[in-house]
Amino acid sequence: MKVLVIGAGNMGLTYAQGMSKSKLLKKKNIMVLDKSDEKLEEVDQISYFDAYSELHECVPQADIIFIAVKPYHAEPLFKKISSLVTSDQIVISIMAGITIKTIKSLLGLQKIVRAMPNLPAKVGEGVTSYVASSKVSRLEMIVVESLLDTTGKSIQVNNENLIDASTGISGSGPAYVFYFMQSMMEAAQQMGFTRNESKVLVSQTFTGAVELFNQSDLSPNSWMEKVASKGGTTRAALDSMEDNNVNELIKDAAFAAFNKAIELGKNY
Repeated sequence: MKVLVIGAGNMGLTYAQGMSKSKLLKKKNIMVLDKSDEKLEEVDQISYFDAYSELHECVPQADIIFIAVKPYHAEPLFKKISSLVTSDQIVISIMAGITIKTIKSLLGLQKIVRAMPNLPAKVGEGVTSYVASSKVSRLEMIVVESLLDTTGKSIQVNNENLIDASTGISGSGPAYVFYFMQSMMEAAQQMGFTRNESKVLVSQTFTGAVELFNQSDLSPNSWMEKVASKGGTTRAALDSMEDNNVNELIKDAAFAAFNKAIELGKNY
């Protein structure tokens, strides 16, 4: 089996490197295509990848085509490869907003998987939600899931609406966490900690809190109640967040990303 990754950006290379560890693929069975000379030089440095700059040289060889380009590149890209693909090939797209229906229409293929990864895939801690067209067989789905799992965990969802929703939660979610971390680090430095001390305090606090959450069945609210005692420091912080409507603002942000994903899809 051979996999072609189109787009050697952050997520494209992340998945290529993750899939290179899969027992389903042998060395040199991952092809990476990009138009950037700089990116191709980077790919060339990785011995177990074959780098390509021309579609006709690699698309016909692939069993699975992994599309990792920006959504606005979708239409021109698919027009170029529509004459090169075959009905047996599976296309996995991680483009935000581009629907299975659109991909089918532009490519003329029926075996389509739409997925939404997130940035922690770079360190093997990502989560990818995905949904497939009806023509992808059960056995093929096992292969797809195995490949997606090479960068963390994957979740099969029931409909495409949940892929757009995943964009607002897990896809864009790391940025929300970084936003919160940045704010806490700035507060720590204003209190007198050095930048490095602030980084350690904040990053370890997040790591520890996530580990506590993962190792128990308690909800976030239950953990907050455990940390916050009446009249204490944590309760003062949580009351401040409630007074400033932080809970609703975070949900508004998630829905803004969700709605933007839907809007992107309507453009194609």
